[in-house]
Amino acid sequence: MVDEVCKVIEHEDIGSGYRRILFDAPSIAAAAQPGQFVHLRVPALEASALRRPFSIFNAGDGRLELLYKTVGRGTAALNVVSPGDEVHVMGPLGHGFPLKCDGPALLVGGGFGVAPLYFLARRLKELGQPNDGAIVLFVGGRTNADLLALDRFEALGVDVRAATNDGSFGVKGLVTDPLDDELIRLRGAGRKFEIFACGPDPMLKAVAMRATGTGMKGWISMDRHMVCGVGACYACIQRTVRGNSRCCIEGPVFAAADLVW
Repeated sequence: MVDEVCKVIEHEDIGSGYRRILFDAPSIAAAAQPGQFVHLRVPALEASALRRPFSIFNAGDGRLELLYKTVGRGTAALNVVSPGDEVHVMGPLGHGFPLKCDGPALLVGGGFGVAPLYFLARRLKELGQPNDGAIVLFVGGRTNADLLALDRFEALGVDVRAATNDGSFGVKGLVTDPLDDELIRLRGAGRKFEIFACGPDPMLKAVAMRATGTGMKGWISMDRHMVCGVGACYACIQRTVRGNSRCCIEGPVFAAADLVW
């Protein structure tokens, strides 16, 4: 972990309140693993003691890329940061996804929960994981405007299957609908698989239950209010079979079988 002063290279609006920001961050980019996060000190809020946590969307070649949604004072202040500005970024933080997969990798994301899943898909591809090369992204949102970076996943060769609540893209319904179809197919063929998920809690619970219910491995990225990011404040507690765990240290990625809902 380092606290790096990072220069903004690109910062753009990608629609519907979502934004993408790219930093020159050689130290963090070199150490980052899929599923980890960073803590930003937003320049306009430097008088505040609180940094803002963001999942790592992509990292490599000295660069760090984030996706985020404008939802409050911190992200609204981040909107005005421009290329050439410098931002203090602490990271990489937390415990990420495993990078070996037994059978097809089923990635399940909701909204900007797809952010760490893109980095995961890219790294799995680079490592030749899984052995059969099968990576499927199941992505859900209220409308097609909530489906992010699908072109980036497709450029990696990921099979993308979408669901929207209003039917504006993909199947109409929940992201678990196309996921269930695939689980039935894989179980019918007697194949192992692993599930990797990030998104809102109701979706994560549903996905975790499917992993444990099928006896397969599931890896769940829990989104909690990470105030300090280094395990000191105990604000990001998640109940597990081993007791209370800190999402910023023991997580944010947990084995599905370890979570207590």
